[in-house]
Amino acid sequence: MNHQSKLTRRNLTKCLGLAAGSSLVAPALANSGSKLTPSQTEGPFYPVNKQDDLDADLTRISGVEGHAKGEVILVQGQVLGLNKQPVAGALVDVWQANHDGKYIHPNDNSSAPLDPNFQGWAKVETDSTGRYSFKTIRPGAYRISPSADAGIRCSHIHFKVSQAGFSELTSQMYFAGDPLIKDDIVMADTPEAERERLIADAKTDGSNGLPVYSFDIFLDIA
Repeated sequence: MNHQSKLTRRNLTKCLGLAAGSSLVAPALANSGSKLTPSQTEGPFYPVNKQDDLDADLTRISGVEGHAKGEVILVQGQVLGLNKQPVAGALVDVWQANHDGKYIHPNDNSSAPLDPNFQGWAKVETDSTGRYSFKTIRPGAYRISPSADAGIRCSHIHFKVSQAGFSELTSQMYFAGDPLIKDDIVMADTPEAERERLIADAKTDGSNGLPVYSFDIFLDIA
């Protein structure tokens, strides 16, 4: 997808491939019996503006005093190969909408407000055991257009994961218990048997009381 193209919420449906006979998801998994993480569309709002602060805390921006609006959460997991071997040094590129469902992107033309304290985009690397972690806020849901019958995007976080020797994965993470998952236009095009691999369960971090969403990612070999 050309990130520089003029993509807006109004033409998101076209961008995602919702024309008759099309599909949102990539071709079938290379190993249909595996636990590979299903791929999903990158969407039209991959960040295009230069951003100095890309650290693992999206709730604050370096040099800015305020904190992002919304429910603060932790997301953590492992990047693994098909045999559950840890993938060390993998780049985990994540981006998302803010609490009100607005992306930091020039072509997000919704009326929702931007949050000047929300980083919105991070790049982290897995450690020697394949683990990654970042702090963020739970993103807001939104409609593709103001129309009452427009498609819905429930709360989700975009992931793009890459490492030498493995196929790059672009996918999305969803939140267990979210009643809007059943109405989400992207998830609806993912085979039902594979959807649970994209839904993260939460537990409470005893050290700070924050919800922790666990999301392991399985990569295919290149």
